[in-house]
Amino acid sequence: MKVAFHTLGCKVNSYESQAMLNMFEESGYEEVDFKEVADVYVVNTCTVTNTGDSKSRQMIRKAIRKNPQATVCVVGCYSQVAPQDIEAIEGVSIILGTQFRNEIVDLVEKYQQTHERIVKVSEVKQLRKFEDLNIDRFLHTRAYLKIQDGCNNFCTYCIIPYARGRVRSRKPESVIKQAKELVAKGYVEIVLTGIHTAGYGEDLENYSFYDLLVDLTKIKGLKRLRISSIETSQITDDIIDLISKSKIIVDHLHVPLQAGCDETLKRMNRKYNCEQYYEKLSKIRRLIPDIVFTTDVIVGFPGESEEEFEKTYEFIKKVGYTQLHVFPYSMRKGTPAARMVQVDEKIKHERVNRLIALSHELNENYAKSQIGKTLRVLFEKEDHGYYVGHGDNYLLIKVQSDEQLIGQLKNVIIDSYDEMLIGRVV
Repeated sequence: MKVAFHTLGCKVNSYESQAMLNMFEESGYEEVDFKEVADVYVVNTCTVTNTGDSKSRQMIRKAIRKNPQATVCVVGCYSQVAPQDIEAIEGVSIILGTQFRNEIVDLVEKYQQTHERIVKVSEVKQLRKFEDLNIDRFLHTRAYLKIQDGCNNFCTYCIIPYARGRVRSRKPESVIKQAKELVAKGYVEIVLTGIHTAGYGEDLENYSFYDLLVDLTKIKGLKRLRISSIETSQITDDIIDLISKSKIIVDHLHVPLQAGCDETLKRMNRKYNCEQYYEKLSKIRRLIPDIVFTTDVIVGFPGESEEEFEKTYEFIKKVGYTQLHVFPYSMRKGTPAARMVQVDEKIKHERVNRLIALSHELNENYAKSQIGKTLRVLFEKEDHGYYVGHGDNYLLIKVQSDEQLIGQLKNVIIDSYDEMLIGRVV
């Protein structure tokens, strides 16, 4: 039996698809490309934007056309918030939301016996328990570990709390057990991930995200720990102190900004202003001088004037990130922002290009400042005669070596820069 996956959206979706694929493989299925004829197709959907909905429907119909006799499973955020849209597509076999994915193989077998459509979509607002989905192998040398699901923030542009529900944390013992298993399989870096990663522990008694970080740093054999994303409000003094003293937690934090203008942030229903955000990052830098920050920015949010955009642009320069993830605002039906005055697409496109250019400039300037320094690099792949990997600061670095370096953590002296840092192992 052959199974094919198509995953839309975020890294959490990718994580969950890999976990479901593992279940199929353990049951004897062989993975094939989504373009090939398969017995089972799984479309893991995204609903962050209206475009995500459209692409999800497109991939569902593509699977049905490829093999009308196949079992077509639709899972994820879009099927959670709009299962009726999926039910309207003839040829869909199984519809799951953002729960019950650990039952997917059993549900496929049940459908193949009865040929009766299965719909399992629970009310996420009522969910209080984290659904464990384990992965023990990844394409790269770093492993991702999902520790929580859901979000309590309700930003005006975001549908995710309605698709994923409120924050639900994985049990600490389950996280630690999975981390130890990943280390035993040879992974030297673990990236903690989730829908609102550092919201971990908000629903637990007497156990916080800080407590989890402490416990993870004690795992024998784990050499590098990275937090996929963390809000400034979640960076406590204890966490700052821990990062400053730990040799395992990297000196890199991805801290979402979304906008560097108080008026825009207020319309977004973000829980901070620019002064609070900047002061927190400044405090961290005082205690951890080598720390680097990357961020997310939404461009062209409804009502964003040229003056507001300029404030964001200047604020980004003031903070001095090493990289920006730039997203043009995309309307999502059902969110408060969809009812606001929209920014012209041409203006939005121009602003996106300006911030992408700024990101390249910031990244190159920071990279060049690393020449002559020694960085710790985890090598992940071989490319055109070079071994390539990420430093603790998340910069890409390449070296030439007669030694096999993939999966190894090495100290590298940085010699030069040519679109990427170039160094030598010491």
